[in-house]
Amino acid sequence: MRFLSSLLLAALIVEQVLGEYGMAHFSDWGNSKGKDYCIFFNSQWARLPQDLSKATRLQTYDLTSSVLCSPSDVPEGGFPNSIPMVMRGNCTFYEKVRLAQINGAKGLLIVSKDRLTPPSGNKSQYEEIGIPVALLSYKDMLDISKTFGEKRQVAMYAPNEPVVDYNMVLIFLMAVGTVALGGYWAGSRDIKKRYMKHKRDDGAEKQDEETVDVTPIMICVFVVMCCSMLVLLYFFYDQLVYMTIATFCLASAVSLYSCLWPFVRRIPFGKCRIPENNLPYCHKRPQVRMLILSAFCIGVSVTWGVFRNEDQWAWILQDALGIAFCLYMLKTIRLPTFKACTLLLVVLFVYDVFFVFITPLLTKSGESIMVEVAAGPSDSSTHEKLPMVLKVPRLNSSPLVLCDRPFSLLGFGDILVPGLLVAYCHRFDILMQTSQIYFLACTIGYGIGLLITFVALTLMQMGQPALLYLVPCTLLTSLAVALWRKELPLFWTGSGFVVNTSLI
Repeated sequence: MRFLSSLLLAALIVEQVLGEYGMAHFSDWGNSKGKDYCIFFNSQWARLPQDLSKATRLQTYDLTSSVLCSPSDVPEGGFPNSIPMVMRGNCTFYEKVRLAQINGAKGLLIVSKDRLTPPSGNKSQYEEIGIPVALLSYKDMLDISKTFGEKRQVAMYAPNEPVVDYNMVLIFLMAVGTVALGGYWAGSRDIKKRYMKHKRDDGAEKQDEETVDVTPIMICVFVVMCCSMLVLLYFFYDQLVYMTIATFCLASAVSLYSCLWPFVRRIPFGKCRIPENNLPYCHKRPQVRMLILSAFCIGVSVTWGVFRNEDQWAWILQDALGIAFCLYMLKTIRLPTFKACTLLLVVLFVYDVFFVFITPLLTKSGESIMVEVAAGPSDSSTHEKLPMVLKVPRLNSSPLVLCDRPFSLLGFGDILVPGLLVAYCHRFDILMQTSQIYFLACTIGYGIGLLITFVALTLMQMGQPALLYLVPCTLLTSLAVALWRKELPLFWTGSGFVVNTSLI
């Protein structure tokens, strides 16, 4: 694993040498206020200043009707003290930038309809060229033409990426809070159900239907389904993304209702039932407050579905629905033994590492299947994103935010999988009367694992399989507590539940 990490880090360093993100600040001539656009450049041609105030503002020359591959493409008079914008294609980057430099250009912007790639060359070409060359997307070029007049200026610069983005604090609080609350709620609810079942209360049988005990076979089937769905999304993303969005809307509405109902039922209003009717789902005469809550949850889900691409505020609804979904799943799915917890976490640990670190060696593009699907393929025609993540906008301004990753993401699986172990620890705490030591230790282990994930993300500047760090931190912490308390046999098989309930 150390060798693999070193290899990936080396690959990352090489990529950063060949191609770097920067910014092109466009504005109308004589006006300093404008708009930043993403550019992809190679610092081996010429370096860009790190600060906009130190960048030279130069007039642009719109030559997007040409590819600038021959002297005949150069207009009369050349490009004195300006930066021409030309289309990509028909010749090498070196030929384009050489023609531009010979004819007085101070830089070159190449407009690309394809994915932005590093404008590369060889050592002798790098030494010959002294002006910066960068790629600009065709979509941005169209926006520039609409936003600014014919006389416009541009300043190219490449500010340093901040070491830490403070939105990670918000993601950390949401993730750890969801795991702690979900694990505590699931454990308490499950214990209450077990006590009622031991007393042969009929109400417990109804509650039993709401909980799913996970078996080893179910774990294997679940992992196979996860692998299959991830691969299908990678190859048929545009066809399956809308199905995933619709499924999330339905599941999140049900989850939000389930999470809010325990609070709504305490409100002393709306207990009256609707009149007798033959309407679907209403023939049992539900309470008015249940219908109001259902309408509210459906409304929130539909609102997110309609405005999901509004980056300024839709992420708040997505996170709220996502947290509700995770809480609902944590109190519905139950791992009966630490053995089942270990099997699930270890298998998904391998799954996460494989699809993040190994798949880049198998795909033609060299991209990780997991990261590509989670962030949305760059060549997707729909430009839709999968909703199965917590997302928080980055709080800093940098080329990476502008060009590639405006949000920080954490998948639901990175909350649910360790959360099931936290819930098991809480149930074991209550039944063994251990003052919640397993629950607290596992929750703290989850928080430490998440912090390690953020550190690895910062150091390597690439998508990380969070379970690589979360699984060891939670499993080993729980195991250490069980060994310290000499309760490992009971903790491993869950037989402590039988022992204690028989004494009640």
